[in-house]
Amino acid sequence: MKTEKEKMAAGERYWAHGEEMIGHRAKIKPILHKLNVTEYYTDKFHDVINELCPNSAKDLHLEPPFFCDYGEFIYAEENVFINTGAVILDGGTVKIGANTLIAPGVHIYTAGHPLDIEDRKQWEACKPVVIGKDCWIGGHSTICPGVTIGDRSVIGAGAVVTKDVPADSLAVGNPARVVKKLNQSK
Repeated sequence: MKTEKEKMAAGERYWAHGEEMIGHRAKIKPILHKLNVTEYYTDKFHDVINELCPNSAKDLHLEPPFFCDYGEFIYAEENVFINTGAVILDGGTVKIGANTLIAPGVHIYTAGHPLDIEDRKQWEACKPVVIGKDCWIGGHSTICPGVTIGDRSVIGAGAVVTKDVPADSLAVGNPARVVKKLNQSK
């Protein structure tokens, strides 16, 4: 029988509000506190980031304050910069490609809730989010569960990304839509 965390990681319905899952999230809170409050201006800062996000490149930069649910489901490649006020709800995996810039206030969600009220009282399920290489995610954008953003794409400030964005695209608005192709050879 799978644990609730195993169900969550597999994208299956799971109970997020039971003792098991609350315990997993509670383990992260002291690490987030160290990152956001006590270690920013010390030489221990990157050690705290690596403790919080052990599956990410060692040069990941998180500008405080930063918030996440688990940290271990964030897979950031080399040279990723996440600016202040970001929130990553990483019940599902969040993959961020190399050289990607994430502006202030960006929210990335993997958790979704059923529309039916009785189901919503019991379950949630997560869908992974993938952000390609060399992307720029504009300030206060929201990336919804299950979305893939292709390499070299730009998401405009304040966009709400509900569907996949192809590589080399500029997507803006709510809901976000592609308004321009980028990086096209002349």
